[in-house]
Amino acid sequence: MDLTGVDLTTEAVRTDRLVLRPHRPEDADAVFRACRDAETRRWLLALPEPYTRAAAEEFVTVTSPRGRAEGRDLSCAIEADGELVGSCGLHHLDDGRRLGPEVGYWVAPWARRRGYASEAARALADWALERGAPRVHLLADVGNGTSQAVAERAGFVREGVVRSCLSYRDGSRADAVLFGRLPGD
Repeated sequence: MDLTGVDLTTEAVRTDRLVLRPHRPEDADAVFRACRDAETRRWLLALPEPYTRAAAEEFVTVTSPRGRAEGRDLSCAIEADGELVGSCGLHHLDDGRRLGPEVGYWVAPWARRRGYASEAARALADWALERGAPRVHLLADVGNGTSQAVAERAGFVREGVVRSCLSYRDGSRADAVLFGRLPGD
């Protein structure tokens, strides 16, 4: 993937309804509220337990900006009509993985069922493919039908099941559906 001339620290991706932009310190309150939601927590395996306001502040001021600055992630706030409605990202931009960059997303409870996740996932995949990524992928827990539907609406193709690839806070493991997008999809 060719990122020549792209400043990941400031890069924003726009769609008809959304701005996928760098996180800002003022996003911490919305991130905190969203990540305390039971359904959000159920599927976001990396969230600390319990989820605190300090964790939200660290995410928007340290973790997300660091991934961008190091050239490995394009972590974005999903903004609609000036309001943070979720978060998304392209991960593993720099490691040359055979699967290519990985798309991830979550939408705040107050903004669900409006198509924001699929719109953001499609925009990020398009962004990567336009810059020469040979493919973009995403993984969704086999039990997360909503995320699988998001992937399909975003133009991803179901490729199969990766067994026991997800690890949960309680030590259990789960299978994930692998989705991919290629330049011609």
